[in-house]
Amino acid sequence: MDVNQFQSIVNFIWSVADDLLRDVYTKSKYRDIILPMTIIRRIDALLEPKKDEAIKIYNQYKDQIQNLDTFPIVKELWGGGINYSQFTLQTLLNDPKNIRINFENYLDCFTGNIKDIISKFKFKNQLDTLEEANILFGVIERFCSPKVNFSIKDILDEKGNIIHKGLSNLGMGYIFEELIRKFNEENNEEAGEHFTPIEIIELMTHLVFLPVKEQIKQGTYLVYDNACGSGRILAESKEFITDSNGFIQSNANIYLYGQEINPEAYAICKANMLIKGEDPNHIKFGSTLSNDQQNLKFDFMLSNPPYGRSWENDQKILGVEKKGFNSSCNDPRFNVGITSKSDGQMMFLLNMLSKMKFDTSLGSRIASVHNSSSLFNSDSGMVAIRKHIIENDYLEAIIALPTNIFYNTAIPTFIWIITNKKPEYKKGKVQLINAANDKYFSKMKKSLGFKQNEMSKEHIGEITKLFLENISNEDCKIYDNEDFGYTKIIIEKPKSIEVLKDDEKFKKLKDKEKILEKLKILEQNAQDFKNRKEFIDFLGVKLKKSEENLIIDSDKNNNTEKIPLKINIQSYYDTEVKPYIKNSWIAWDSASVGYEILFNRYFYTYTPLRKLDEINNELKELEKKIQDLLSEIM
Repeated sequence: MDVNQFQSIVNFIWSVADDLLRDVYTKSKYRDIILPMTIIRRIDALLEPKKDEAIKIYNQYKDQIQNLDTFPIVKELWGGGINYSQFTLQTLLNDPKNIRINFENYLDCFTGNIKDIISKFKFKNQLDTLEEANILFGVIERFCSPKVNFSIKDILDEKGNIIHKGLSNLGMGYIFEELIRKFNEENNEEAGEHFTPIEIIELMTHLVFLPVKEQIKQGTYLVYDNACGSGRILAESKEFITDSNGFIQSNANIYLYGQEINPEAYAICKANMLIKGEDPNHIKFGSTLSNDQQNLKFDFMLSNPPYGRSWENDQKILGVEKKGFNSSCNDPRFNVGITSKSDGQMMFLLNMLSKMKFDTSLGSRIASVHNSSSLFNSDSGMVAIRKHIIENDYLEAIIALPTNIFYNTAIPTFIWIITNKKPEYKKGKVQLINAANDKYFSKMKKSLGFKQNEMSKEHIGEITKLFLENISNEDCKIYDNEDFGYTKIIIEKPKSIEVLKDDEKFKKLKDKEKILEKLKILEQNAQDFKNRKEFIDFLGVKLKKSEENLIIDSDKNNNTEKIPLKINIQSYYDTEVKPYIKNSWIAWDSASVGYEILFNRYFYTYTPLRKLDEINNELKELEKKIQDLLSEIM
């Protein structure tokens, strides 16, 4: 769209807030009025020429009003729903005294998706404030100003010259997204909740779509975001694929799907889809984890789910049951594993894995943002999920992002790239890219909340180049899947005599004296036990399992070893454990395989310690400067 047209409309809408809302609302609350009014005015402008037809349709089908939006005759009007009130925003202004009651009537007469959007914005809750401040009429009047054109048709003068160009769906989408961006920057505390920085979205789209760009020039593809917030990831994904001046320039049909639990973010996303001519019915409201509403399989999934946030309520709804160290529920999406209630980020990833396509040559590609906890947290659910992903060879790459790149957190974050159709040369491999290096971002002139750093298009291009070239260098490492794996074992050993003498339960054992005598022998002459049975045989007494546990130290917290998968377990034990823990053995029945990605380890650069002579010389120099300063003072 024309840049001047875009900026003039954005500035006009922003001026409504500055001129009318300034003394009534704080800046952080402007959005509660401006966003729903922008949507209402756009739809009003689209429906105004078809008002009589809309009322006629309503009168004919009002007994089926719940399904009215799905009727072909309604979709033909403009693709979105109708308003069957006798009013338009413009005609509301003819009766200033009854503006409140008439406007409420007008809002109540929207159907389906539009009604849902207004409801989730809780816009009607604002009417008391607007009326009491005597600005409701003024707000509606300003949005009906002839200075801007919210319609899709050009406005002409008497001679047929264009005064104001028509506003396309795409153009309106750009304006709406710009308003969202401005409001988020004004209110940084909430920005990060439902708003992913544009450069992160751009990087995700590059990493997901460019490797398969030749495969998606034609056809039909479904794109999904299971924590879609305001819908920007979805919108940018389609734009990246279909932009006629972009990297892919696809003619494919792209359909967008999402789900969001926050009412306002859901309303914004659904409105965004409606404004852009997308199907708003593809955006669902509710918790993705406990109320999944997308039963399709998707070609592409991109998401920035909440991390480090409790999902305890979802667990209750799902009926999660804890059994020992593991949890389970009846939802097949989560058969792989269930993380602790304190952090549900990896459950969003499992949700996406459950929606992958396996019966197409393209398969599915996923980009999901997570914090560092997802890489190495020892929670049994996270361990199980990482194991499932890596052992099935789904993990293509992990990209470390700069800190302070998001609005609401300064912590390290990472993009996981996942696919079930790796190219041959990537099979069995995982690519790690360190984009946290300062060569891939720059400092912002002004911080926005926690966001102090930003990526330029050049930075994104360099990171994408590393990813596509798939060559090891200082910022890009390629490893075998097994390099991240380990076998976790418990090392068992007899408890010390001192500990056992103070144990009341041990004192009750019938053969306690014989056991103590045997342990004294071990203290003098260590034995080479291969397992627990050999130790019990050495004691020469019959013991129940519970009695064995009284005299054997098998502490899961302190006696565990993580042995890399590529290293023989027995050899590791013989060289790294046995010489230092006498009379010990491997509890083979405790062995379990897990995976962790200690990102910093793979990009660690040793910095040599400074030489003492160098430090001494520096201290002497500083001492001399201090003496010189003191001399000047004296």
